[in-house]
Amino acid sequence: MRFHCVIVAILFPTFAAAQPPAANPAVAERITPEAERAIERGLRWLARQQHEDGSLGTGAYHGNVALTALGGTAWLAGGSTPGRGPYGREIERTVAYLLARTQQSGFIIDRRGASHGPMYGHGFATMFLADCYGMSPRRELRNKLAAAVKLIIHSQNKEGGWRYQPQPADADISVTVCQMMALRAARNAGLFVPTETVERCVDYLRRCQNPDGGFMYMAIAGGDSLFPRSAAAIVGFQSAGVYEGPEIDRGVEYLLQFLPEPGVARHEAYYFYGQYYAVQAMWHVGGEPWERWYPAVRDELVRRQHEDGFWPTTYINREYATAMALIVLQVPNDYLPIFQR
Repeated sequence: MRFHCVIVAILFPTFAAAQPPAANPAVAERITPEAERAIERGLRWLARQQHEDGSLGTGAYHGNVALTALGGTAWLAGGSTPGRGPYGREIERTVAYLLARTQQSGFIIDRRGASHGPMYGHGFATMFLADCYGMSPRRELRNKLAAAVKLIIHSQNKEGGWRYQPQPADADISVTVCQMMALRAARNAGLFVPTETVERCVDYLRRCQNPDGGFMYMAIAGGDSLFPRSAAAIVGFQSAGVYEGPEIDRGVEYLLQFLPEPGVARHEAYYFYGQYYAVQAMWHVGGEPWERWYPAVRDELVRRQHEDGFWPTTYINREYATAMALIVLQVPNDYLPIFQR
């Protein structure tokens, strides 16, 4: 990992201007036996939900590329890779499905299913494929991944962000962070990402931060801070190589107000989204914030799991909630390239 960081710093200084804190050797011990059992039940349940074509999702969300990519990411986070490991078959089928849904323009989408914004699906799918790049034998992966990355670069708007469609129109912080993570994963895989694209995104994120340390939804419209999008914004900075600074300090201080507590439900509609980003933010910050956050969300997620292995939710569907919960619980494994310190 140290060698990898040196190479990235030399070739891609914008992404590696600052390195995150050194990993805590005790972190690996943070996944308790109870959490291990919850993870195994969840991974098995998710595998049973995969359709023959490699997709995930039910009802209106059948075949949704975001859900499918998040499921694939959950299996990767457990240590399986395309064709290898307990969920190697499921991951390889996920790769095949997403590549088959990659348009000539590079846009990754299944137009039959519902979506909360096609660029969300594109961002999650691009990130997953970038994490698989180099581990999959599929020859078409590089070309299609490169096309997907170019589409993100060319659809960045003048503010420095992205919105629901692959067009340089308006921007919001949630979609913007999703694209920034995809670009970071692509850069980690060795694909070209212009320095200017990253710098403009960082500037956009800074303009979205409120005085309380949290983040508004759209820079052009203003607005109050909310926990889920504020957690995402911190990860956006970290994905761009900004691990330290006043924006990080103030943002983390804001997030710690929402430390998971037994019996306290916060932002329930976006619960899994918020925790997905918050645990990543604290993982890269390390130290006391991580030591406080992960055990709290770990134990909460273990309590929330249904006995059949899925995580219940009233937002989107069980596959979404279960994939997000599994990714959160497995962050200490440090297997995903995009999450590695």
